[in-house]
Amino acid sequence: MAEKKILITGSNGLLGQKLVHLLKNRPGIKLLATSKGENRISDTSGYQYQSLDITNKEEIKNTIAEFKPDAVINTAAMTNVDACETNRELCWDLNVNAVKYFIEAAENNPFHFVHLSTDFVFDGENGPYKETDQPNPLSYYGESKYEAEKLLQNSNIKWAIARTIIVYGVGEQMSRSNIVLWAKDALSKGQELTIVDDQFRSPTLAEDLALGCWQIIEHNAEGIYHLSGKDLMSIYELVQRVADFYNFDKSLIKPIKSSSLNQAAKRPPKTGFIIDKAQNDLGYSPKSFEEGLQIVSEQLAK
Repeated sequence: MAEKKILITGSNGLLGQKLVHLLKNRPGIKLLATSKGENRISDTSGYQYQSLDITNKEEIKNTIAEFKPDAVINTAAMTNVDACETNRELCWDLNVNAVKYFIEAAENNPFHFVHLSTDFVFDGENGPYKETDQPNPLSYYGESKYEAEKLLQNSNIKWAIARTIIVYGVGEQMSRSNIVLWAKDALSKGQELTIVDDQFRSPTLAEDLALGCWQIIEHNAEGIYHLSGKDLMSIYELVQRVADFYNFDKSLIKPIKSSSLNQAAKRPPKTGFIIDKAQNDLGYSPKSFEEGLQIVSEQLAK
């Protein structure tokens, strides 16, 4: 069987790191991990690493021409929703133009392009959502991700879009934390937290999402897939469940309304995904939230 060449972008991010750990040293796979700057993963065996700036068209073109991947998993993006609102040019460069460059590169060296997208393409009025529901983003971040989706849908390349929701887990030298680790850390120090109780999401374990992305490639799947956790809850309930799991004091968690936050970007009130398609087509099978917390707990204990 011919070796399958996989290229990952954003390999320093949480999902990127999980994909590297999932695919490195796997028989029949040659893995190239790319991210901006130095490799943050301490285990460097079983894959190659190179720095890649996805806003640089030439770098993408040359990397694709050189490595000739069979599949690219594009996890790199600007995901800080409020920063996207205020720094629109960088957001568009990373989330839209980069995808355009990959599409152009795939026209010369064809590969299966698996692109990560988000529940924020929806307005949150009718969640949970299935793949065929009509996007209507409320934020510039959501707009940029939806624009990239449309670029792929209108292209002639082989593509799949993996939409996800609030990814949590343990990574190395992370530039940004995630809600589970942040809440656990704050509660362990006895800090009081004010948490929105009017936004509903399905938190996604990073390992589950990595496996779902790989399942898309394994099944040669095309089109849109919703890959999230299976439990839908308010952000307030999410933090309460973290407190329950670790036996922290729940009275430290105070509910507030989104309107009192004065955030730069609008958030959809209720998303969540219907994941039947991914379950049926790919065999996607996410952990429950508590099972995810157990995995996080074991990794933090190492």
